[in-house]
Amino acid sequence: MRVSTLVIGGARSGKSRFAQALAEAESGPLVYVATAEALDGEMADRIARHQADRGARWTTREAPHDLAAAIAGVDPGATMLVDCLTLWLSNRMLAGADLDAEAHALVAAIGACPAARLVLVSNEVGFGIVPETPLGRAFRDRAGWLNQAVAAAADRVALVVAGLPLWLKN
Repeated sequence: MRVSTLVIGGARSGKSRFAQALAEAESGPLVYVATAEALDGEMADRIARHQADRGARWTTREAPHDLAAAIAGVDPGATMLVDCLTLWLSNRMLAGADLDAEAHALVAAIGACPAARLVLVSNEVGFGIVPETPLGRAFRDRAGWLNQAVAAAADRVALVVAGLPLWLKN
């Protein structure tokens, strides 16, 4: 039986580490779907650190734009970890994508995912101050709506704060 889990939290909350531990507790192949792009040196360093944290069991797929297809294309029996939805959202926003259609396709892909386990990571960006710019406010709003839609579609949802999970839906 397939189980999907959304792991959500703020920056440096421990959400990625928690999500990775959930995935690694499963037997079978592990697939990491990376949505980040190394557009500068600092991001390249972050990506390298994340890669070093994963062991030889992991296969990495890059999906900074076509995340629904990456989720749909996973092998049955695998555990897939997607990190993270908010980076994917920012990639799609900056590309001028139809965000309503893409969010709908993503939620549909989550519901139909053939993986044994699907773990999705997302940032909770609504706890902070109201962003100063229209783009920042649009991103905050879109991220909140996306997180709500994915949480509704997921079987389980954990909020991670200071490295500790609070199960919101289990």
